[in-house]
Amino acid sequence: MLEIVTNLFNSNNRNMKALKKLVSEIEAKKPEMAEKSFEDFQNRTSEIKQMLSAQENRSFESDSVLLEQLLPETFAMIREAAGRIIGEFTFEEQLMVGIVLHQGGLAEQKTGEGKTHAAVHPTYLNALTGRGAHVVTVNDYLARRDAEWMGPIYHMMGLSVGVINSQNQSFIYEPPIEVSEAAFPLSEEYKNNTGTGKYLKEVTRREAYQCDITYGTNNEFGFDYLRDNMVQKFDQVVQTNALGEFGAHHFVIVDEADSILIDEARTPLIISAPAEESNELYQRLANIFKSLDKGNYDKEAKKVIDGDYAVDEKTKNGIISDIGWKKIAKSLGIEEDVLHSDPSRKFHAQRAADSYAYERDKDYVVKDGEVLIVDSFTGRLMPGRRYSEGLHQALEAKEGVAIQKESKTLATITFQNYFRLYQKLSGMSATIMTEAEEFFKIYELESIAIPTHRPVARVDHSDRIYKHQRAKWKAIVDEIEEINKIGQPILAGTTSVENNELLSNLLKRRSIKHELLNAKNHLREADIVAKAGQKGAVTIATNMAGRGTDIKLGQGVKELGGLHVIGTERHEARRIDNQLRGRSGRQGDPGSSRFFVALDDDLMRIFNGDKIAGLMTRFNLPEDMPIEANIVSKSIENSQKKVESYNFDIRKHLVEYDDVINKQREIIYERRRRLLRASDGDSTSQANIKQQLIDIMVNYARQLLTAAMANPETDIQEVVNELDAFLSLNASDKTSLKEIIDKIGATHDTESVISELVSFIEYRYEAQEKALGNDQMRQIERVILLSTIDYYWMEHIDALDELRYGVRLRAYGQRDPLVEFKNEAFRMFSELLAEIDYEVIHRLFKVKLAQPVPQTSEILDEAQTEHKQIGQFQVDRAEASSRSEETNTDEGHTHEPTVKSEEEKIGRNDPCWCGSGKKYKHCHYPELPA
Repeated sequence: MLEIVTNLFNSNNRNMKALKKLVSEIEAKKPEMAEKSFEDFQNRTSEIKQMLSAQENRSFESDSVLLEQLLPETFAMIREAAGRIIGEFTFEEQLMVGIVLHQGGLAEQKTGEGKTHAAVHPTYLNALTGRGAHVVTVNDYLARRDAEWMGPIYHMMGLSVGVINSQNQSFIYEPPIEVSEAAFPLSEEYKNNTGTGKYLKEVTRREAYQCDITYGTNNEFGFDYLRDNMVQKFDQVVQTNALGEFGAHHFVIVDEADSILIDEARTPLIISAPAEESNELYQRLANIFKSLDKGNYDKEAKKVIDGDYAVDEKTKNGIISDIGWKKIAKSLGIEEDVLHSDPSRKFHAQRAADSYAYERDKDYVVKDGEVLIVDSFTGRLMPGRRYSEGLHQALEAKEGVAIQKESKTLATITFQNYFRLYQKLSGMSATIMTEAEEFFKIYELESIAIPTHRPVARVDHSDRIYKHQRAKWKAIVDEIEEINKIGQPILAGTTSVENNELLSNLLKRRSIKHELLNAKNHLREADIVAKAGQKGAVTIATNMAGRGTDIKLGQGVKELGGLHVIGTERHEARRIDNQLRGRSGRQGDPGSSRFFVALDDDLMRIFNGDKIAGLMTRFNLPEDMPIEANIVSKSIENSQKKVESYNFDIRKHLVEYDDVINKQREIIYERRRRLLRASDGDSTSQANIKQQLIDIMVNYARQLLTAAMANPETDIQEVVNELDAFLSLNASDKTSLKEIIDKIGATHDTESVISELVSFIEYRYEAQEKALGNDQMRQIERVILLSTIDYYWMEHIDALDELRYGVRLRAYGQRDPLVEFKNEAFRMFSELLAEIDYEVIHRLFKVKLAQPVPQTSEILDEAQTEHKQIGQFQVDRAEASSRSEETNTDEGHTHEPTVKSEEEKIGRNDPCWCGSGKKYKHCHYPELPA
């Protein structure tokens, strides 16, 4: 570990020297740029774009060489433009951040140092390629605000800006009249309106992506990628760029990179559809658990003490004792061995136990008859998100609210693998360096700490540590009351809604006026946080609510000591504490901070508190006496390191398994992309698909024939029947096939028989093509290929999920679960590809043309988006339909042909042909029945 830290320190010093050299080159161009007009800048933008596009054998590497050469000039141009437009010339430290971002690194720049401004330089430079530059923010408001705030700079440089928000809202920046050279610098009125959408025009999703620069949230970028790999036609793809490239992942800047790339990376993004209902069992188990006794969990013995069940607060799992299982079985009216042999009942019982590891008003709140998740890092409510794998349903049953349907995964990806799609990934945050090792190991990103523009004047006081929370809360209120008397503003950060409201009630008892900000009261978030620096203000906020909003000091506050930050307990991650502290002392302002800790706080109690509590008891220290000792401070730090290490292991574990799935995902998605390119009129892709289908038939027939010729006892008629079932032959063709197969016994020339069979298959394919027509044949091939790939891939995802849980047990047999998963997943994927190939041909030759009618995507209509375990984002049916309508209203659009089998047509609400007992629309639709 020491070696890693030393290497990082030395690397940072080397990088700083290189950065200062480039900054000097940029600064040297100031006089030249001051002489230029905006028209000169726009002309230069056009010249650079043309120079990049005119390259022979253009590639990402060749673009990179040119951009590196252009960096000093373009950064100097943006510096000058920003100074004129927003009245703020970029200072040296911001230029350093911009350089790090352009070079594909992570920059740590302290709170209030102007990261938004710094990001404009590399965004402009990389947008000149025409391949899209994406800027990722943590919420919709910041995406709109940053696009409107920096939009005038891009506009005056000749670039377009798009914004993607949730609820399928998409915009482009449309400058008002006041964005003109005569009106610069921008007025305070303009700046105050940024984030409201006043300067944005609503457009289609694709139009927003085809802008030179696109702002949006990490979830929306990720979900758009998954949706694009579920569409049925190329013109439904949204994630393109100005060059029309499919899946544009050229350059991205991730703001608050630690939050997005680390905190949220513990859980994958999922698009799902409603599955079968089992709500009755959830409610039944919830009622049973209300009658059970909750005990304690002995971590060392790994068993429940004095109860039927307990919870492991560290892993957030429920543990059911042997007695508990007996009681559950009895309440269900079944024998215990029957319960353990029934996966469904056992799963629902385990989920009911797990639900007690999640606390109301801490992990979730109940509002308007819904269970809403609280983001553990920001304290914000996450409406629409749902815990996965039955946990949310178990919570709904526990709380007695309506239980919503479970879901079936259609598509999934982790943030790690989504952001690694980008050819150049970069990011910035005020707290990067504590996670530098993880950034390098997972993303291969180098982290660089940028010095502040002015020295930090904040005073960080030592922690005050108490034996119990009761004494801690009294001390916190005492300090707030004392500081509030002199008018110094106070920001108190809490880790849960419950503690947030507890502190508020304590302050009310002493008649201390304050603003309360938590997941239940978030609508005025930006306004409350922005005013937290006014004289006499007392603000209580959960964790990092308001992140991204500046707290500006009011008149006379600097003389009082600036903003005083109080941390009511230590967070599980050190950088979250640093972020809270960083709200004070921005840009050289005075400020102060202090954390209060009790040894029965969750962090200490779960990870390290017993030893210290024993120490306090031994020395007989009073409850209300704070202690300041190195051993205690070290214990707190060790507790945080334990949690950070534990969470890193979770993320590492997730990405190791998802890397296996990712390789398979890339193969499947590339197949779909080839099909979509063919549907867009790409003749090469069409020819390739035709040849691929013929090859599938030939390979299958060759395998059958080779096996038959190798076995003298082969029944020739069985081979004929097998190929007949595969190719759906008419009587005449079946006779011709039998004549070829009969030659197996008459000749030992395998190749000649196979050659004759190949000719027959090609004839059969061409006959089907002639019957349907060339254009219709291509469209039908695409429909069948896409529906078959999507269905089998969806089933494969579920199978891999089950496998992932199943292989854990193999560790008891001294086998590495990850190696086992890789081997099994490879075998399953090989089988998947073979199944897809067989089903495609099997269905292709059963098709006959019906009346052409418009085709819609049932899957996307009913899809939901989900941030697994953290939750899911609902996608409204009307929104999904509206996107489909937007992309299908061009004049002259040719409707898709519908296809049906030779058997009787099945209605969407009829029982499925496969015998599953499900409705056809929820099972094999839009596949063709066999």
